[in-house]
Parts: sequence; structure tokens; C-alpha cells
Amino acid sequence: MKVRRSTRLVDMTIYFLKNPNTTTPLSYFTDKFKAAKSSISEDLAIIKNSFEETNMGSLITYAGARGGVQYQPYYHKAQLEKEILALKDEINGSERLLPGGYIFTSDLLGDPNWLKRIGRIIASKYSPGEVDAILTIATKGVPLAQSAAYNLNVPFYIVRKSTKVTEGSTVSINYLPWSSAEQVERMTLTRNTLKPESKVLIIDDFLRGGGTIMGMERMAEEFNCVVVDSIVLLEHTGEDTNTKTKSLLKVTDVNKENETIKVDVGNFLSL
Repeated sequence: MKVRRSTRLVDMTIYFLKNPNTTTPLSYFTDKFKAAKSSISEDLAIIKNSFEETNMGSLITYAGARGGVQYQPYYHKAQLEKEILALKDEINGSERLLPGGYIFTSDLLGDPNWLKRIGRIIASKYSPGEVDAILTIATKGVPLAQSAAYNLNVPFYIVRKSTKVTEGSTVSINYLPWSSAEQVERMTLTRNTLKPESKVLIIDDFLRGGGTIMGMERMAEEFNCVVVDSIVLLEHTGEDTNTKTKSLLKVTDVNKENETIKVDVGNFLSL
């Protein structure tokens, strides 16, 4: 039974949204909808224009026997700036200061809407093939890593501070959680995770001294992997900042009396 174009457009759009950065041969759609290749190509052009006009990304077509079409979710530069400014407005001036200089972000990291948007912000920086896997540390970096991994269609792996029997053999390293810390801590990662020579993106929620990020970089090296980038949601550091780490936002002022903070745009767009 032949499917109407309106139905095809809806079904194809849903398919792409559920399968970002996945290359699908055109024959999949021609067989599914019993439609000519020319009709499917016209449908793809309509969906592509819609995605681009609404800042949802684009459709990329690959030629050849192993080619197909791929939905790449991303924000254009202007929209990317708007999203980061909106995130800044959400946090700026709020009562988020916690003892020890930490910043409360659990509300954002538990909000599906913000997680979806932040994941797409991060994914917008990378083209297909630039990232093979994402590495994060338990626990607050996990939802950010998961959202970015979904948009990039790559696996993500969780570094833990203690070994769990259900994870089998692990690799462990010692690290300093902050650049000025004296107490050495340990992080572990299941041995059967990162493949050698993988291009790894490190994601965490908070950067203070850079010790945890550097620990995960060392962990990636233990697996003979290459670290593409490290990204944090919020940066609050002194002069010893790990400048290679990209931050969406950075703390510019702390009011301990009112327990409020001021934030500005980080270096994510400039690096």
C-alpha cells in the first residue's frame, strides 16, 4: 500500500530525531514506504530545509554504495550563542553557592529540557567521526555525558571512585582532585570499555582546579586513547586553570553572605 507524502514526512522526521548521527541507506525508506528514490529524495530535501530553518541541525547525504543520509543535530553559531546566554540567565544571580566553594546545579542536571539543550550545545562543536567515545566521572557529569553521547551517537563511559564487583577487571590511577589538594584519591574504569586509539571527549559538570579532568586525561592515556577535548558546564577556578578545558559558563563573582553567584559566558565558543 502506497503511503501518502504527509505521512512519509512525519514518519521520516521522527525516525531521524530518534536516530541522530546514524547513516541510513535510501533503500531503507524506499522499501519501507514503497516509494521511488526520486520521491524519497524530495522528501529528504523538505525535511532538511525544515531542520535548518528551525535550528535543529541538518541532513547530510553521502554518495556511493555505502552511502545514505544522516541527521546531524546541532545549533548554528547564532543559535548556539543564544542557548548559552539563556543558560547563563538561568544560573546568574541565583542562590547556588554551597560549602566548599561548590555550585548547586542538580536542578539543571535533572531537567530533561535543559539536558537536551546542553547535549546539543556540546554536540554542535563536533563533526561526525571527530569523537568515538565520551568519558565522564560519577556522578553529576553522567547526565551531561549521556545527553551529548545521544546527540553524537557514541558510547559514554563512567569513571568511578571505587571498584564495583559487577564491572569486572578495572584500571585504576591516583589523582589529585584539585590542583592544590594534598589528599590523593583514586579513580577506576572498567577495562572492557575504551578501545585503543579512540578519540575521547571528556565531560564533567564542574571545574575548580582541573585535577579531576587531568585524572580522566591520564585514564584515557592508560587505554592508549587520544583526548579530543574536555568540556565542563561551569568553571570556577583561580590562576591555575586548566586552559585547555572548554567551559559553557564561568563564575565571575561569589557573594558568600547571600550565597549567590554571578556567571558569564565561558570559553566554549572561543576555543
